[in-house]
Amino acid sequence: MTAPILILGTGLAGYNLAREIRKLDKSVPLVLVSRDDAPFYSKPMLSNALASGKSAATLVMKTAERMAEELDARILARRQVTAIDTSARQVSLQDGEVLPYRDLVLALGADPIRLPLDGDAAPEVLSVNDLDDFARFSARLDGARRVAILGGGLIGCEFANDMLARGIEPTVFDPAPWPLGRLLPEEAGAYFRAGLEAAGVVFRMGISAIGVDRQGATYRLRLSDGSVAEADLVLSAVGLRPRIGLAEAAAIQVGRGIVTDRHLASSAAGVSAIGDCAEVVGLSLPFVMPIMQQVRALAKTLTGTPTAVSYPAMPVLVKTPALPTVAAPPPAGLAGEWVLTHPEGGLEALFLTPDGSPAGFALLGAATSRKQVLAASLPAWL
Repeated sequence: MTAPILILGTGLAGYNLAREIRKLDKSVPLVLVSRDDAPFYSKPMLSNALASGKSAATLVMKTAERMAEELDARILARRQVTAIDTSARQVSLQDGEVLPYRDLVLALGADPIRLPLDGDAAPEVLSVNDLDDFARFSARLDGARRVAILGGGLIGCEFANDMLARGIEPTVFDPAPWPLGRLLPEEAGAYFRAGLEAAGVVFRMGISAIGVDRQGATYRLRLSDGSVAEADLVLSAVGLRPRIGLAEAAAIQVGRGIVTDRHLASSAAGVSAIGDCAEVVGLSLPFVMPIMQQVRALAKTLTGTPTAVSYPAMPVLVKTPALPTVAAPPPAGLAGEWVLTHPEGGLEALFLTPDGSPAGFALLGAATSRKQVLAASLPAWL
């Protein structure tokens, strides 16, 4: 029997790679392994599911069984991978099963970064990174009126906006001076903050939580400025750390993520990496559009047509209906300056290099209508 293409992970990257492979090759054996029940759902919808009245169950588009039929694949749900043997081209599972592979794709995702909080309630701080997390989080929201969100980045701000639909008062804490600091320049960040504050979000910038204690049915947060705050629930959204442990144990090169070239190939023969766990020629981009570029390129490579991944300029859509926002930040360290204009009902920030060429933008409110035009003017990221 021919060894299969083995995909570890059934998230956005893993399942979409399998779909792209099936478009190109109807017969190559496919096996997917998942830590959870392996449902097909849209992870980006987790941070705006409350406003649309979605539960963890209704977010599921297709079960693992349905996906197995559609992909003509073997899908192993609730199975833990313990080791990768790149010499023997096989993967060991916790239950003792050993899976051979022709090609191995690591679509392992990333784990939420945990803040070093003290206090007796620190273990009760929640994070939402998958469907199981969302089920636990949404169950705890019943009766909650005040939620503390640790982190004013993309996910923290999206959850804050989403909670407004449930009549919940979200307070966002972040040591940075303005929200969405990795996506927006300062003035745009201030404009974004004002828009969400007008809708009911409370921001406490320049402040971080250092401890969380139980106080009856609520939580007491001890903050870096010496003050305290109370909340019915605490959600941590301070970022993600790529899952590199399995690769590192198998002597596959890792950096921030699993290091790959433009063909998504790792340092081990026959092993590729995609999605949130991958570091593609130095770039770790945990967003939908880069992942889709990766899976299309890798599917071609694995079916006989070596294809390097390319990244056009890929704006990030911030799901905050209180103030629609789209950002395409310039490459880190690039020389240039932000030029801001204020069209009616919005703000446009354009990053210009010394020769006047656009290299990034941030669009807020009515200015988001310019997304397509400006995106076409930006150079490719890769």
